[in-house]
Amino acid sequence: MNNAPSRVLSLTDCVAIIVGLVVGTGIFSFPAIVAGVLGQSDAIIMVWIAGGLVSIIGALCYAELATAYPSAGGEYHFLSRAYGPHVGFMFAWARLTVIQSGSIALFAYIFGDYATQILPLGTYSSALYAALTIVVLTGLNLTGIRQTATFQKLMFIATLCGLGVLIFAGLFGAEAHVAVSEAPATLSAASIGTAMLLVLLTFGGWNEAAYISAEVQNPQRNMVRALLIGIAVITALYVAVNFAYLSVLGPEGMAASKTIAADVMRAAFGEVGAVVITFIVLILVLDNTHITLFTGARSAFALGNDFPLFRFLARWDEVRGVPTRGVLFQGGIALLIVAYGAFARSGLQTVVDFLQPVFWVFFFLTGVSLFVLRMRDPNAPRPFKVPLYPVTPALFCLTGAYMLYNSLAFTGSGALAGVVVLALGLPVLFLARRSKLPAGAVQAPPPPI
Repeated sequence: MNNAPSRVLSLTDCVAIIVGLVVGTGIFSFPAIVAGVLGQSDAIIMVWIAGGLVSIIGALCYAELATAYPSAGGEYHFLSRAYGPHVGFMFAWARLTVIQSGSIALFAYIFGDYATQILPLGTYSSALYAALTIVVLTGLNLTGIRQTATFQKLMFIATLCGLGVLIFAGLFGAEAHVAVSEAPATLSAASIGTAMLLVLLTFGGWNEAAYISAEVQNPQRNMVRALLIGIAVITALYVAVNFAYLSVLGPEGMAASKTIAADVMRAAFGEVGAVVITFIVLILVLDNTHITLFTGARSAFALGNDFPLFRFLARWDEVRGVPTRGVLFQGGIALLIVAYGAFARSGLQTVVDFLQPVFWVFFFLTGVSLFVLRMRDPNAPRPFKVPLYPVTPALFCLTGAYMLYNSLAFTGSGALAGVVVLALGLPVLFLARRSKLPAGAVQAPPPPI
């Protein structure tokens, strides 16, 4: 066994992974809320374009960090270098217990909700489907990196085909248009800010690409290209889908819809169309769950390499190219969250609130780490440097701070639970310190190419 990942992912693999990370169920729900907030077709389209631009700014910052410090630990590696192993540990703890595991459980529950509409399994149908999804995808991740990449490319193709059907329904199903009226609306800073919060949530996930930087062929070139191509594809898809929604329903119809994609497909193709879009959503959620489990296991591997207390996670199967115990551990925690959700009355919303503040505080700190590492490590090779420094990373940091504020100001009790779980990492950190951090663990060079 070798405790170092191999560079086996091509540019196409990376683009497929990034699109799979980002394009999910948000595009089938958040556009309706955005339309209700803004109420104007032009504003709706522009805010989705703005979301893509903001994501590109963030991707440029991540590209510098990922090419200068390629590592299977991703943000954990950046934060540890910038602020020391204690902050890195708290981030890894947050990913294991809140961010990644909660995201896996959330996606799996959404899959369960949609699958239940087709074939219910009883009182706990959604939870059973969610648990089965995690078990199956954990097994798939254990088969190896090449099989995972192949599956991801198939999901990527299915995603594009599915969204293509939805776009076709909106753009060419003219005879089915049901509500294209547009009432006057007054835009304000509050409405635009609220809309951007929802849009950026829908764009969320591209940052996970940092966790595969140590497995990418020619990362100095391909990481930048993959991020920019991936986000450009995602932005084009989101704008086209929203244009399709507007063409069929109009802003008022969008705002009034609870199942916006199904309403568009129903208007264009009848009930058969609604069933088709349900299967499309299932494919996208399955894709999201799979790739979130894939990247989460790699941060667990990095944590195990740096802290003896979690040494059991630092096992990399060279033959299959998999952090075996990281995959199993991440899947196990996600199953526990699913079990908890089975007995919660508002499980999905609680998990969403649970994730947000913890995610955005570390997203902000990652942006700041670019400034810290430029000052602390000025002679490090940087194959790619973010353009218009320091303006570009400053914009990235301001975005992160704004999202953190919103995640605390406009969420429920689940947000407090997430912060409490993060705080529980402090006594675990104390135990980890007693077990001593291996000398040079954080500063170790990346695996050889």
